[in-house]
Amino acid sequence: MPDAAQTVVMKFGGTSVADAERLTRAAKRIVALAETGTRVVAVLSARGRTTDELVAKAYEVSPRPNPREMDMLLSIGERESCALAAMVITDLGHEAISLTGSQAGIVTDTSHTRARILDVRADRIRTGLDEGKIVLVAGFQGVSVSSDVTTLGRGGSDTTAVALAAALAADVCEIYTDVSGVFSADPRIVPGARKLPVVTFEEMLEMSASGARVLQLRAVEYARNHGVSIHCRSSFDDRPGTVVEDEARTMERPLITAVTHSTAEARVTLLGLPDRPGIAGRVLSALADAGVNVDMIIQNEPVTEGRQADMSVTVPRDDLANAREALAKLQGELGFAGVQTDEQMGKVSLVGAGMRSHPGVAAKALTTLGDAGVNIEMISTSPIKISCVVREEHVETAVRELHSAFELGDNAVHHEDVTGVHRPVVT
Repeated sequence: MPDAAQTVVMKFGGTSVADAERLTRAAKRIVALAETGTRVVAVLSARGRTTDELVAKAYEVSPRPNPREMDMLLSIGERESCALAAMVITDLGHEAISLTGSQAGIVTDTSHTRARILDVRADRIRTGLDEGKIVLVAGFQGVSVSSDVTTLGRGGSDTTAVALAAALAADVCEIYTDVSGVFSADPRIVPGARKLPVVTFEEMLEMSASGARVLQLRAVEYARNHGVSIHCRSSFDDRPGTVVEDEARTMERPLITAVTHSTAEARVTLLGLPDRPGIAGRVLSALADAGVNVDMIIQNEPVTEGRQADMSVTVPRDDLANAREALAKLQGELGFAGVQTDEQMGKVSLVGAGMRSHPGVAAKALTTLGDAGVNIEMISTSPIKISCVVREEHVETAVRELHSAFELGDNAVHHEDVTGVHRPVVT
C-alpha cells in the first residue's frame, strides 16, 4: 500500500470522461486510489467534443470572436466535467470538491486563448487534501494577473496537471488517455510499433514537437523544468504505460527511440530576397508577431555578390493564412519578388538520445528514404533528432521504412524493466 503521505495528480482527457459511463469509470478509478491512503488531485478535460462545439457556437455568432470572451466560453467544459465527477464521487461515499482553475490558484499571463502559467497558489487544494477530500480541478484554464479567465490552448489540461504536481511536490503525475502509452511509431501506420516503457524528457520534447500527440509539448517542458515524473497510461485498462522522466534516472538509451510524423505542415518560400544583413531576422520577426510558429528554415545564399536569395520555412498548416498575410505586408518594405506556398507537406522524424554517441544515423536514414523513393525537401537536426520534410503522400511510407530499418518493433528489442518507477497499479 502506498505511503499515506503520497500525493498523486491524475489527469483524465476528454475521451476518458466523454459520457456518463466513462466519467463514472474515471471517478471509480480516482476513488480506488484514494482508498489506498493516497492524497488525490484529479484534473479533468472537457467531455468528448465539448470544446469543439463551443468553438463552433462562437463562430456561429461572430466571424472573429473576442479572445477574452472566447476564454469565458471555453472554460465551461472542464468545469462541467469536474462538477459531475464530484457528484459521482460523493455518491460513492467519499468527500470531493471541484475547483475552477482560478479557485485552484493557477495564475497566468494575459494572453487569451493561449495563456502561460506564471504561478500556482495551491493553498486551497492543500486545505482540501488535509481535510481528507478528493480535489477535482478544471484543466486548461486559470486566471490572469488582470483577474480575467484565461485558457492554456489545445491540450492545456496536461499542463494544468503537471503544474499542480510541481506545486504540490506530487510523487507522480498520471496522464490518462485513450492510448496505452507512447509508442515507437503511430500504431495506425506501423501495426508492430512498440509501447515504450520509459522515455526521457528530452526525447519526449522532440517527439511532441515532431508530431506525437500523446502529451502536450508545454506540459513536457514544464515537467522537465520542475522535475515532475509523468506516467502516461490508458484510462481503459490497468496496465503500466510509459514513464517520462529525467535521463539521469533511466538506463542507457537505445540508438533510436521512435519515429514520429506530422501531416499538417506547409512550406512558405520567399523569392528574391535582398542579400543584406538583417533581412532573415525581419522576416522571422514578422511571422512571430503574427503568431506563426516557424519550424525549419533554409536560405539559399547567392553565389555572387549582389544577387538575390530565396528563403523557405515550414509552418503549421493552420498558420498558413496568417503567414501569407504577414508576408504580404512585408513585401513592400523589403522588396522581395514574391511568395510561394505549398500546403501538401509532411514531416518524419527520428528521435533518440542514443544518437548523440553514434555516428552514421543521418546517413542510414537518408539512404533508407532514398531507397524507398521518398524525396527529401528539407532537413533539420538536433543532437537527438533528425527531421525530414517530404511530400504528404510519402509520410506513411517514410515512417514504415525508417521504423523497419532501425529495428524498432516489438520483436527486435529487449524490454526494459521499469518496476519501481511508477506506483503500484490500483485495480
